[in-house]
Amino acid sequence: MSTPDINTEVHNAFEAIKNGGIILYPTDTVWGIGCDATNPDAVKKIYDLKQRMESKSMIVLMNSDRMMHNVFKEIPEVAWQLIDLSEKPTTLVLDNPRNVAPNLIAPDKTLGVRLVKDPFCFKLMERMKKPLVSTSANISGRPTPNSFKEIDHHILDGVDYIVNLQHDKIAAKPSTIIKLGNDLTVKVIRP
Repeated sequence: MSTPDINTEVHNAFEAIKNGGIILYPTDTVWGIGCDATNPDAVKKIYDLKQRMESKSMIVLMNSDRMMHNVFKEIPEVAWQLIDLSEKPTTLVLDNPRNVAPNLIAPDKTLGVRLVKDPFCFKLMERMKKPLVSTSANISGRPTPNSFKEIDHHILDGVDYIVNLQHDKIAAKPSTIIKLGNDLTVKVIRP
C-alpha cells in the first residue's frame, strides 16, 4: 500500500467539503470532524452526527490573520500576543463573529477560533479560502478519542470523507481555551 500523499488528501477532503460534506481529519490536537464554516447545512450535519445540541458551539480553525479579520471586525490586541506567545495550540473565544454559519455562533455571540500551522489543515483552508469547523470526533458527552482506532463506528460511518493521514497519530491534549471580550475581560475556560 502506498503512503498517503498530503496533496491528494487535501484534494479529496476539499471535494467532499465543496459538496456540503463533512470530513474526519487529524488536527494539531485531536482527530476532528469538520466542514465549511460558512455552510449552515454542513454544520447541522455535524451537530446531528455528534448528537449535540446546537447551543453547544464548536470551534473554527483558520490559517491566516486575513481570515481572522474576515470573521472578526474587532480583535483585541492581547489576542495577537497570545497567538504569538503560545507554545501549545490555543483556542480564543472572541466576540461578534460574522461571515460564518449562524449555527456556529454561541448564544452569547462568541466564536472559538484557533490559528493553525498543521500542514494538512493549513493547505486545506488555503484551498477552501474559508475557515474549517473543528470539533472532537466523538458522540457528545463521550470521551474524546486519543487515537484513530478509538473513534466510534457511528462517527466513521457518518462522515463523507476520512482523511488518510496520521492514522497512527496519538492525540495531543485538547487546546487551551481563553475567552477574550472586546471589553478587555479575559477568562481561561480550559487551561
